[in-house]
Amino acid sequence: MSEILAIGLTHYPPLAWRDENMAMIMDRMLQNPGLPEKFRSPEGWPPPMREEWGKDHATATAARHRADLLRWFRRQRAAIDEFKPDFVLIWGDDQYENFKEDVIPPYCVCAYDSVDFSPPAGNIWDETAEQKYHVTGHPAAAKFLAAGLLDSGFDTAYAYRPLHEPLGHAFGNAILYLDYERNGFPHPVVPFAINCYGRRVVAQKGGLPIFKNPPTEAQLDPPSPRPQRLFDLGAATAKVLSQSDWRVVLMASSSWSHAFLTAKNYFLYPDIPADRALYDALRAGNYDRWRNYPLSAIEESGQQEVLNWMCLAGALSYLNRKPVEIDFITTWVLNSNKCFLIA
Repeated sequence: MSEILAIGLTHYPPLAWRDENMAMIMDRMLQNPGLPEKFRSPEGWPPPMREEWGKDHATATAARHRADLLRWFRRQRAAIDEFKPDFVLIWGDDQYENFKEDVIPPYCVCAYDSVDFSPPAGNIWDETAEQKYHVTGHPAAAKFLAAGLLDSGFDTAYAYRPLHEPLGHAFGNAILYLDYERNGFPHPVVPFAINCYGRRVVAQKGGLPIFKNPPTEAQLDPPSPRPQRLFDLGAATAKVLSQSDWRVVLMASSSWSHAFLTAKNYFLYPDIPADRALYDALRAGNYDRWRNYPLSAIEESGQQEVLNWMCLAGALSYLNRKPVEIDFITTWVLNSNKCFLIA
């Protein structure tokens, strides 16, 4: 029987930027022509938001945020290395990278032999696009999983090579941050891409809101898979892999509520109360709360990427396991709240 380690983390792109640039998404959201006048300067912001912004464009806040995130990445990397997995399966959103106009499956298991990808531009490591990062895949495990899911009633797409981008940033950034000191990441990886952005994957190109000529309701895409379906997919994944002889890390890669997806907060700050409620349920092992969470709530609170964690919650439910270590890191000005988990 398989041994399974569960990990939850973030692939937060601004962590790859320098502290003085970490609030650049906030800068972009302040250019929203529909932003009410009172929110255009810190004087009109909620007090915690003003405090984080400070007088240095949130640079000191960014440094603290980086330290909090890296403490967890280093702890998780140590746990993964100690576990010695045969492969790491990563549930991550495809943000208009390989899921584009030519095909957008609800989810896709990637059976890559290996992949070379570039670090993000302007990164803190001063690495160029020519400095490729090599990741080994595990095609046998990916095919085994896809076959098992299909046999279990999940109409699972699979791919043997990338369609557009070598590796979506939900996967690449997770690996880069787990190897922040650049000592190498020797563990094979099976990317499991989820269409988290749903109605905005093409209409918004899986990214920041379009303020000039935004898409109409009729121009939006079909929805992402329902949370319940992805929860059950995660449970089925754990079931299939538990019947193998592999040592497996099951990993969810994403931040939670994103400011740039939270229209009710004028795209300025994430939905901290909604995230906190999900965190409390996850910490307590209240998986019914997760499975029954409606897609409408996901979209209202800018939690699209939580759908990656929905798979992880399903896996934990199947394994009858609660988090051993868990933490919730909030922010008002750095775009997204983050959760870290080891179980």
